[in-house]
Amino acid sequence: MRYKERIEINPDVLVGKPIIKGTRISVEFILELLASGWGTEQILKNYPQLTKDDILAAIEYSLEVLRDKHIIRERNLQ
Repeated sequence: MRYKERIEINPDVLVGKPIIKGTRISVEFILELLASGWGTEQILKNYPQLTKDDILAAIEYSLEVLRDKHIIRERNLQ
């Protein structure tokens, strides 16, 4: 999956937080739901504008951000 097809950052929407395209639902919010114990089906039931691929894209985006931070940190330590 390519999260770039589903995630956008627009400074005019939610102060530029990464969101699912076509919604005002942030990646951060989806991760908060998952961290709180919500399952994919519960999220989809409560937010029918989302798809399973949107949830996976939010996770994938977050993983890439963490990887990038790790790489930058390693470079700064050298």
